[in-house]
Amino acid sequence: MSTDVESRPADASGTFALGGDLPVNRLGYGAMQLTGEGVWGDPRDPAEAVRVLRRAVELGVNFIDTADSYGPFVSERLIREALHPYADDLVIATKGGLTRSGPGDWRPVGRPEYLRQQTELSLRHLGVDRIDLYQLHRIDPKVPLADQLGELALLREEGKIRHIGVSQVNVEQLREAREIAPIVSVQNLYNLANRADEEVLEYAEAENIAFIPWFPIATGELARPGGPLDAISVEHGASPAQLALAWLLRRSPVVLPIPGTSTVAHVEENIAAAGITLSDSEFETLSNAA
Repeated sequence: MSTDVESRPADASGTFALGGDLPVNRLGYGAMQLTGEGVWGDPRDPAEAVRVLRRAVELGVNFIDTADSYGPFVSERLIREALHPYADDLVIATKGGLTRSGPGDWRPVGRPEYLRQQTELSLRHLGVDRIDLYQLHRIDPKVPLADQLGELALLREEGKIRHIGVSQVNVEQLREAREIAPIVSVQNLYNLANRADEEVLEYAEAENIAFIPWFPIATGELARPGGPLDAISVEHGASPAQLALAWLLRRSPVVLPIPGTSTVAHVEENIAAAGITLSDSEFETLSNAA
């Protein structure tokens, strides 16, 4: 793997081995925004979406996160259009378990036959024989968790899934999930301004489970003029969003931020954050500010 951080800045984010055997650069790309408004339908500029994906990979990103519900299936198909045949080191994670009935509408469905159907469809749409990381998008409260993850475990035994992850769970649910199947990742809402799931991150770090924060660049009031992010932004010549990503990368070695965007300029800005090193005092200032 190249270590030229000027041409491949994502390399500077360090690496994490998903499941102990699947190394990725820690700063990845989240593909939810490569769809229409309300995460529904095609993007306004499909050609730009393809350029974004290709540019992210050029800059060293080798971990891309998507879901069957993004579009639905629009994001997965764009990934295939832009990047297939895939580079050997490119890891594509997808998710299943949320259905869509329109823009902005998300409903959990965890019936085993549904999860199997969606896995098969994701395999086709991505153009792969095995999905590197398949995540249960949400736990369906109407279906026993053992049935939901049990089906994914069967798909793993069949060679259609390499690793299993979960999304938006608490520590108790994560422990329960691990009793049913090997869990290598958890994807929860977490960022500099919202750390409600700190306990989940701490558990993931202790167990060497990847923690994938979605909505990673939210900064809230911290980016206000004269605020803590504002001052440090001036010092580093960086945007508040870049500092939010740098803080996440510093927060824990198991954190894999996946900032998403629909423009090449913004993806370049986000990935450049991998090269920002916060001092101890800057990290503490930001940690204590929220």
